[in-house]
Amino acid sequence: MTTLAHTATPWRDDASVIGLVGLAHASSHFSHLLLPLMFPVFIKTFGLSYSELGFLMSVFFVVSGMGQASAGFVVDRFGARPVMFGSLLVLALACIVASFAQSYAGLMVAAAMLGLGNCSFHPVDFTILNQKVSPPRLGYAFSAHGLTGNLGWAAAPVFMVGLSTWLDWRAAYVGAGLVFLGIFLLLLWQREAIQTQATHHQQAAGSEHTLAFLKIPVVWWCFGFFLLSTMTLAVVQSFAVSILQAMHHVTFEAATMTLTAYMLCAALGMLVGGFVAARWPRQSDKVVASCMTVAALLMALCGSGWLDANATMVILAATGLAIGVGGPSRDMMIKKATPKGATGRVYGMVYSGLDVGFAMSPLIFGVFMDHGWYGATLLGAAVVLLMSVGVALGVGRRTVHG
Repeated sequence: MTTLAHTATPWRDDASVIGLVGLAHASSHFSHLLLPLMFPVFIKTFGLSYSELGFLMSVFFVVSGMGQASAGFVVDRFGARPVMFGSLLVLALACIVASFAQSYAGLMVAAAMLGLGNCSFHPVDFTILNQKVSPPRLGYAFSAHGLTGNLGWAAAPVFMVGLSTWLDWRAAYVGAGLVFLGIFLLLLWQREAIQTQATHHQQAAGSEHTLAFLKIPVVWWCFGFFLLSTMTLAVVQSFAVSILQAMHHVTFEAATMTLTAYMLCAALGMLVGGFVAARWPRQSDKVVASCMTVAALLMALCGSGWLDANATMVILAATGLAIGVGGPSRDMMIKKATPKGATGRVYGMVYSGLDVGFAMSPLIFGVFMDHGWYGATLLGAAVVLLMSVGVALGVGRRTVHG
């Protein structure tokens, strides 16, 4: 009966939910790059090393990861909408704090606040999508969700670098805060479309306790996949601009636009990946593994030093396309591993692996960067991505067998 009701949902209603959730997701990804994009400025202004900058991002993602694992329980208990609203307001406030930072300590406070604001979006988003979007359209919903996230990443370099060049970096953070506030007001206006039902733990099928899902091995395999695959993404976001400048002596603007091209290619990949996920939902783990393998090989080629500047920038952008195609199948893979009634908790825990990967990677590869091992940084990221391939296939085996 539920399936029939969902199938009868008008496309316009599903599209409205997908669009609003996608906008919120874009704002989350936008927040990921607010600090690393200003690394060259922070080096000049505050005299910071790459290791110190990497630790700044580790603070962001440690706070986000701890918050994300907890946010899933809050979402299941109180609903997704109020949590989403609170997160957007915290992000807006964090940008204002960043704009007034006078030292490394001030940047640290801003990083922690940005991490707190970012933490809830995955459990919030997937709870809304799984409750509000009809099942036959979930593959497309996951595709749009991933696409808008990558568009948020792609918009950040253009917005932050553009505004800081026109005015200064402090004005850029004020502008970012106004963006978050504007998104909050729009979602508040359309609040009925994203209203969800709270899920009490007693209602979770096959679960007598709210933490019972932690005993399911496949949940931890999913966590491991996100941790490893995200470590590679963190290298691209945090250090790709500096690597391109150091290895190939390209301009800051050209290197930054390469990062934007990577994110746009990933967004295009997400669009294609939505059709792939809808066409082969049962092979989601194999789709993910194939895409990550191609991306790892391309990234290793960039790190080898065999290519000139232009070829390296093109191939690095193409890496985003390969990863993007696997995105919707990745979300479908997680959905298949999620027990009924525990969406917020499972997505919160699994996607906290993303934050752990983002937190670990800058600490490890920041040391590489400080030693001038620029090519090795990309090669190391490629090796970690290859490790995630085996984990994705492990998720598929354990989902199939129970």
